[in-house]
This record gives sequence, structure tokens and C-alpha cells, in this order.
Amino acid sequence: MTSGLAAPPSTAAIQKRTILTLVATQAVGAMGITIGIATASLLARDLSGSESMAGLSQTTQVLGAAVAAYVLGRVMDARGRRFGLLAGYLLGAAGSLLAVLAGVVGSMTLLLVGAVLLGATTAANNGARYAATDLAPAARRARALSVVVWATTFGAVIGPNLTGVAELFTDAVGIPVLTGPFALGAVAMLAAALVVGVFLRPDPLLVAREGAPPAEAPKGTSWRRALAMIRERPALAAAVVGQAAAHATMVAVMVMTPLHMEHGGAGLEVIGLVISGHVLGMFAFAPVAGWLADRVGRADVMALGGGVLLVALVLCAAAPQGSSGRIFVGLFLLGLGWSLATIAAATSVADQTPLEVRADVQGTADLIMGLAAAAAGALSGVVVDVAGYPALALCAILLVVVLFGAAYVGRRSA
Repeated sequence: MTSGLAAPPSTAAIQKRTILTLVATQAVGAMGITIGIATASLLARDLSGSESMAGLSQTTQVLGAAVAAYVLGRVMDARGRRFGLLAGYLLGAAGSLLAVLAGVVGSMTLLLVGAVLLGATTAANNGARYAATDLAPAARRARALSVVVWATTFGAVIGPNLTGVAELFTDAVGIPVLTGPFALGAVAMLAAALVVGVFLRPDPLLVAREGAPPAEAPKGTSWRRALAMIRERPALAAAVVGQAAAHATMVAVMVMTPLHMEHGGAGLEVIGLVISGHVLGMFAFAPVAGWLADRVGRADVMALGGGVLLVALVLCAAAPQGSSGRIFVGLFLLGLGWSLATIAAATSVADQTPLEVRADVQGTADLIMGLAAAAAGALSGVVVDVAGYPALALCAILLVVVLFGAAYVGRRSA
């Protein structure tokens, strides 16, 4: 005689539902966060009246993402992935609307506040990739993570190319043309919040903890627990440093590229196309990066990413102002190198971290990554103002050297 109650779903079924939900969320959320990339530095320049401050909005957003990563990591540790992701997308939508208001009233301060909140969506997108690994077998962990990163392609490539649609929207509602992408981005972030809030059930992190052997969580604050874990495990420390170096390299060069192109007479549509190519490199080949990381090893793929970043920086340094083949290829390879290095590093973070402190360590790793990128982004505007865009690309090679060092330590410690 049956009890009439449905059998609980298997771990494989929950993982499949989780991946499908995260794929949908990333596709929509990425459009919201990337649609303003091509115009953010231009809006900051207009509001501040200074080209040296053009990268400040993007840098502030990266800094907001860093802080949000840690905060959302603590929320996920206490309540699960769903609550953390939901909070990130809602905060990001609020930040996007503040950016629109900043353009309307002409306030640089308000733009920076909005950019900080926008960073929460970036943190949520990063947290989503970790959510894909909670129930994945170790031998396929990088591929699970990379599928979610790959899903970002749809929204991220479409987003920067919606600048034309956003311009029509601004004409219709009477807001400044450079704020249109942020208005459309807010709608996309709210849609992502709806998807994750409704469909990310049951929560993968909570399910993984239920199925794991009982373990006593390390004592101390979440920050101390995370740092202690990183100090104790050289492979984990190498992954955290490598991820930070790769992300800082990408952000430093990417945020100043629209300004470099505009100086040569490139229009918004061409700039948007270059950014789309860059985003394509970041996300479209993620499954290949995941497959390589599972088959070849995390550290070796981090090093491969460093090699691709090195080529990208040389091409960017040689690119003239305006539109050129070198800037197209350089930005594409900048994204591809970032993808290889960060997918391998993020998977290594998941590999090396016990379930009972996983969300805390992952949030801390993303905090460190964000702080490094924020510092690089802040310096990028100064370097370009003083020495030019080619000098910025060449200076970023120092970060690639750090990435190579992290890959070496990771390989020795594996």
C-alpha cells in the first residue's frame, strides 16, 4: 500500500533543475548588467566634467560588487543560494534606477551610489556560478560551473547592442540618452530576480549540506574562518590570487576602451559592437574552459588563460584610437583569457573548500577579486590620462605575471 506521498526528488534531478534555473537567470541578469557597459564611462565623464574620472563609475560598481560578494556570501551561508541571489538582483535593479535619476538631475554622486548597488547584480551573477557546483560531482564540477557562465552569453552579447533601442526609449520618455541602457537594465534585473525567487527550489547549497556527513564548522567570524582556510591551503590561496589577477587585468583595460575608441571618432554602435565581442570571449567558450579544467587541471588552464591575456594586452597596446581590427581582436582575447583563468580558479575554490564554510570562502574570494579589480579600474583612468591607453595595456602585463605565479603554486600544491 502506498502512502500517497510523492518521492523526494533525487540529487541529479535537483541539480538539473538548478542548472536550468541558473541558466535562465544568468541570461536575463547578464543583459541587465552589461547593457550599460558601453555608456557608463561616457556618462561619468559628462557628469563629472573630467576624463580622468570617466572610469570611476565602473570602478565604483566593481567595488560595490566586491563588498556585495562578501555580504551575499554570508546571506547564502545562513539562508541558502536563493535568498542571496534574490537580494543581489533586487539591489542591482535599484542601483540601475538610481543611475537613471543621476543622469536626469546631473549628479555624479548619485551615479556612484547607483553604481555601488549595481555591483550587487555582478556579485549575484558570480554567486550563481558557485551555486552550480554545490551538487555537481567533483569530476564534472568545472563543466557545471562553466555552463552557467556560458549562459551569460545570451544576455551579455545582446545587452551592449541594445544601445540603439535604449536611445529610442530615452526619446520616448524624455530622459538623457546615456541613461537609457540603465533603465532597460533595471527591467532585466527584476526579471532575473523573479526567475530565481520562483524556481530555485529546493536550494542546492542546503540540499548539499543535508546530504553531507556531519561536520563542525570552524569557530570565529565568517571573515576569520575564510581567511584561515585560505592560509591553510596553498592551492586555495593560489586560486583566489589567480582569480583576482585575471579579473583585475580584464577590468583595467575594458573600462577605458570605450573612451579610447571615442577619442578616435568611433560611435556608440561601433563601441557597443567591440564590447559585445569582448563579452562573447568572456562567456561563449566557457564550456570549453570547463571541459579543459576538468580534463587537464585547474592550474594549467589558469596558465593558459594568462597566455591569452598576454596576447590580448599586446594587441590593445598596439591599437590606434577609434575602430581597428586590433582593438576588436584584443578585446575578444581579453575576454577569452579571463574566461579560461577565472573558470579554472573558481572551480579550484569550490574544490578546496568544505561545505560548512563554502559560501563564506567563496564570498571572500570574490571580495578579494573585486577589490583588486576596483583598484585596477581606479588606476586605469589616471594612467590613461597621464600616459595613454597603450601604456595602460602594457602596465596590465604585471597582473598577468601574478596570474602565472598563482598557476605555478596551484600546480605544485595540487
